[in-house]
Amino acid sequence: MCQGANMTDAAFFPGFTPFRQAVNGVEIAGVQGGSGPPLLLLHGHPQSHVVWHAVAPALAAHFTVIATDLRGYGASSKPAGDPAHLLYSKRTMAQDQVDVMAALGYPRFDVCGHDRGARVAHRLALDHPQCVRRLMLLDIAPTLAMYERTDMAFASAYWHWFFLIQPAPFPETLINAAPDFYINKLMGLRHAGLAPFHPDAMAAYAATMRQPDAVHAMCEDYRAAATVDLQHDRADRAAARMIACPVRVLWGQHGVVGQCFEPLALWREVAATVSGTALPCGHYLPEELPEAVLAEMMTFFARAP
Repeated sequence: MCQGANMTDAAFFPGFTPFRQAVNGVEIAGVQGGSGPPLLLLHGHPQSHVVWHAVAPALAAHFTVIATDLRGYGASSKPAGDPAHLLYSKRTMAQDQVDVMAALGYPRFDVCGHDRGARVAHRLALDHPQCVRRLMLLDIAPTLAMYERTDMAFASAYWHWFFLIQPAPFPETLINAAPDFYINKLMGLRHAGLAPFHPDAMAAYAATMRQPDAVHAMCEDYRAAATVDLQHDRADRAAARMIACPVRVLWGQHGVVGQCFEPLALWREVAATVSGTALPCGHYLPEELPEAVLAEMMTFFARAP
C-alpha cells in the first residue's frame, strides 16, 4: 500500500487486515475487519478507503467490513487510460469490486458508497443485482440526471467535473504542477473547509495526489463519467432497468447535491425502493458527521433482507 495509507491504517482501522487482491486486470487494495454480514465501503474523489476511518471500527462490531481503494485511487492499481475511457467506466470499476468480494468469499453483500464510490455502487447494483442486498448512497444524484440538469450554480460549484474531463494532458499537467494546492482547494472550498479531516487522513490523500499516475487515473474516472458512463445510463433508461434492492440516500443539507437537485425524486426515477434524508453537513458525510452516518448505516443495514 502507499506510504500514507500504511501510516494511518494501523491507527484508523485497529484489528483490520490490509489486503491486495488481483482482479479484473488490476490489483485492488483495501482493509478487512470485524465479523457478521459483509459490508463493502467505497470512497470518493480524491480520497481512499481512509475516508471511513471514523465509522469502520464501530461497524466492525456488527459486520465484516471491507473498505477498498477504487482502481486509480489510493494504493490500488492505476492503469493508463484508453481512448474510450472503458478502463475507468463505472461498469469496469464495479466489476473490480464484485470480483474482490467474490475472492474474499462474499457473493452477496451490502454496499455503502460516497461520491465516486457511490457512482460505482450504483452501477454495481444495476449490473450485478444478485450481489447487492442493500445499497446506501452518500451525497450524489444519478450521474445522467446531474449532467442533463446542469445549470450555472451547479457548474460553478462542481467546476472540477468540467475541468477533469478535458483531454489529457491538460488537467494532469496543471494538477501535477501543484498537487497539494489542488487537493487543499478542491476539498477546502466545500461547506466545512478542511476542519473535518484528520491530519493523517489528509496526508494520505495528499500523498496519492502527488503521484502522476493517480492524477491521470482520477481524470480518466471523470472522463468516463462524461462519456461511456452516460451511454450505459441511457441504455438503462431505454430498457427501463432499475435498481431492484432497497436504497437509502443521504446527502448534506449544506452541500451542492441537495441545493441544486432533488436527490430522492431523482433516485426514485432509477430505483424501485428508495428512502433518504438530508444530514446537517456538507459533502464529506463520513468525516463531517460520522456519528449520524454510523447510526443511519446501523439502522439500514441491520434490517432483515
